[in-house]
Amino acid sequence: MTELPRRIADEAMLEEVMSRPDPALIADLAQVPGDILVLGAAGKMGPTLCRLAKRADPARRVIAVARWSEAGLRERMESWGIECLAADLMDDAALAALPNSENVVFMAAMKFGSTGNEALTWAMNVQLPARVAARWAASRIVFFSTGNVLPMLPVNGPMPDEATPPAPIGDYAASCLGRERAFQHAAATRGTRCFGIRLNYAIDLRYGVLHDIATKVLAGTPVPLAMGQANVIWQGDANAWTLRALSRADATCPILNATGPETVSIRWLAEQLGARMDRTPEFAGSEAPNALLSNAARAFAQFGYPRVPLLVLIDWVADWVAGGGRALGKATKFEVRDGRF
Repeated sequence: MTELPRRIADEAMLEEVMSRPDPALIADLAQVPGDILVLGAAGKMGPTLCRLAKRADPARRVIAVARWSEAGLRERMESWGIECLAADLMDDAALAALPNSENVVFMAAMKFGSTGNEALTWAMNVQLPARVAARWAASRIVFFSTGNVLPMLPVNGPMPDEATPPAPIGDYAASCLGRERAFQHAAATRGTRCFGIRLNYAIDLRYGVLHDIATKVLAGTPVPLAMGQANVIWQGDANAWTLRALSRADATCPILNATGPETVSIRWLAEQLGARMDRTPEFAGSEAPNALLSNAARAFAQFGYPRVPLLVLIDWVADWVAGGGRALGKATKFEVRDGRF
């Protein structure tokens, strides 16, 4: 990766930096020939994941599937050389009509709005993955899960790793565990090569835990402290790991925690962001003795440590938010402790 910039000037630069491939990604993708089909590609991470795949192997066909409700997104992605198809993935006929592909990245999910709409949440997060696993049974499939499937444990003890029994709170987290089980079942019964990315808070300057905190600090809104610690990772690193996981997908369906190495204090983050934005943060409540955290040591062993360190992320986010950079308006709700999203 080229030297990291001191600041991100605009969205064009942001998306370019997030989609810079490194030699490790290029080498791993070379082991998995064939098209890459990205299902649910129009969310927060999908556009830059598709662009990253295309830049890592410009000759490869990268196919993005979504409903394309955001104005101009499809055209922007097509300008990057990505083939864009429109489909409602919940429609069986539309799913069947999509092309075969040797490699599939499954990104479709429902989180926000899940409370009060539990039936659709379970259909999106469990039934759809089961149908995708059947439709592309002969493909390599990398799918996203979430650290929300893990229990909240004391912050002064070991963080949950992949051997920790899941203990999801609420319909969203439980349905995401159902997604994992659907792909594990496909791997066990059909030999479908799968790999799960159990992501815990990707950081893009337009959204994410750091953006949520920085926005509150700048506005003088109290930062909630009950969920007093978090793990975060640069979205570009999370996307690179996801694509590299295609070369590791197999019928054992590995599932890895994917996040950064630090257990980060929310209070400390607010103070660091405030110092950079010339604001004194205000706080609400106090830190609970437990939190939703992940131990990603196995991911580091496979993929190396994230390329963008935490202090650089803090610098970038503070500059972005203080300068009025665009926000996606999609709060992470990292402070939620009852599983209601």
